[in-house]
Amino acid sequence: MEDFEKIEKIGEGTYGVVYKGRNRLTGQIVAMKKIRLESDDEGVPSTAIREISLLKELKHENIVCLEDVLMEENRIYLIFEFLSMDLKKYMDSLPVDKHMESELVRSYLYQITSAILFCHRRRVLHRDLKPQNLLIDKSGLIKVADFGLGRSFGIPVRIYTHEIVTLWYRAPEVLLGSPRYSCPVDIWSIGCIFAEMATRKPLFQGDSEIDQLFRMFRILKTPTEDIWPGVTSLPDYKNTFPCWSTNQLTNQLKNLDANGIDLIQKMLIYDPVHRISAKDILEHPYFNGFQSGLVRN
Repeated sequence: MEDFEKIEKIGEGTYGVVYKGRNRLTGQIVAMKKIRLESDDEGVPSTAIREISLLKELKHENIVCLEDVLMEENRIYLIFEFLSMDLKKYMDSLPVDKHMESELVRSYLYQITSAILFCHRRRVLHRDLKPQNLLIDKSGLIKVADFGLGRSFGIPVRIYTHEIVTLWYRAPEVLLGSPRYSCPVDIWSIGCIFAEMATRKPLFQGDSEIDQLFRMFRILKTPTEDIWPGVTSLPDYKNTFPCWSTNQLTNQLKNLDANGIDLIQKMLIYDPVHRISAKDILEHPYFNGFQSGLVRN
């Protein structure tokens, strides 16, 4: 740890405090994530070990780089490259009446999806995508951060814990208690983020799991066996759910062109089996004519 100094606390992460720091040898500014260890006896928590093992494998220009892992007494520090801005802070910083440039939205969506495709091809789910853990720089680069809840998935798919994605970006199969889920949970989250970038407003702002579901149902209509085979058998599905029968999604997406709306509709398909894949997102007509270079924010 003597090679690094803390400059200031910049936030609370999933498992501990995050500091802005400096490498004393090189002068490089870094983000230092201090992982809480409950006691000396327990050693490094499996959550941290999982994050470390994942991030060391995930080398990609749109994934935050883990520079180093340091132990100090009963603490562990993860040293990441430093980016000062996240997508939520950026959107909040825009004037109330100003929307993100359409080419910037397209560029960010392309980069985020490229990172997630890279993960999915390596059998890794992110499971906690949200604007707060998408970090950006002045050049137009966006990087996926915080793989604290990421987890390699094998075949057969194990029964995963439900406590993952922040409520507003949480996929319906998770909210309805599906005992197994896969890559489509990340696609749903990206669809919600895409809509928020285009409109400046979170698409589904629920304050409880049931409120979150009902907000989805109001906009996308209440799912039935016709559009989502097996939905009525999911543990938390109730026959008493109110029945909203029209899809209002287009009304929520005034700023998007027809291709953008079509893409979001494919990302927000209830049935995970039919939800679009990361690979197919990148090949969608929404990106026709798009040069994958950076667009300055």
